[in-house]
Amino acid sequence: MTIPRGRVSYGTPSARPFPSFDTFGPVDKKNALRAGALAAGTTLMMLLMSSPALALTRDDGDDPGQGLSVMETLGQFVLAPIVLFAVIAGLVMVLDRSTDRQPKAKAKAKA
Repeated sequence: MTIPRGRVSYGTPSARPFPSFDTFGPVDKKNALRAGALAAGTTLMMLLMSSPALALTRDDGDDPGQGLSVMETLGQFVLAPIVLFAVIAGLVMVLDRSTDRQPKAKAKAKA
């Protein structure tokens, strides 16, 4: 068994476990906690600033119209993006004029 550089063998594997941050390399715990706190604080502020409870209150001049059926919703938000992606990918493949995708000819071996 080889011991990685910078580590000391303490006899048995369970004698002293390595710190958990050693698997990520030189990660500073203070910076990791600071980044986590910043991400959590930003998420909390975004959740508090958005007010979904006010969505139930109608505004003046609101005229929502009738809703979509299940098939209309699936067609608009699932089927249409898939078709659009397929059309764009097809156009890219058909109109691609690069020559580096051609199979290269094998060089003949000299005997």
